[in-house]
Amino acid sequence: MTMEAKAVMRYVRITPRKARRVVDLIRGKRADEAALSLKFMPYRGADLVGRLLRSAMANAEQKEVVAPEEMKIVKAFVDEGPVMKRLRPRAMGRANVIKKKTSHITLVLSD
Repeated sequence: MTMEAKAVMRYVRITPRKARRVVDLIRGKRADEAALSLKFMPYRGADLVGRLLRSAMANAEQKEVVAPEEMKIVKAFVDEGPVMKRLRPRAMGRANVIKKKTSHITLVLSD
């Protein structure tokens, strides 16, 4: 029987495209390797995903699964969250819409 540990971070203020760039790099890696590589990634989403990975490892420890460091990231995906729309005034009384996108990031660890 395989045990899973899951962590979800919702309504994160980062665009899904930028978050997916980071998540795609760690999918399938061992948890400790992924944590190390996230620490040195230059992307803004790397620290958010790193925090989420530490949370998933803590959840695995809480469930008393095998050593969380030896678990693999079996599922990692980013879903689109709600979009906050803001208006920016432009010339001649017009307005542009600025979309502030959010993400829901999910990580699943398993042995």
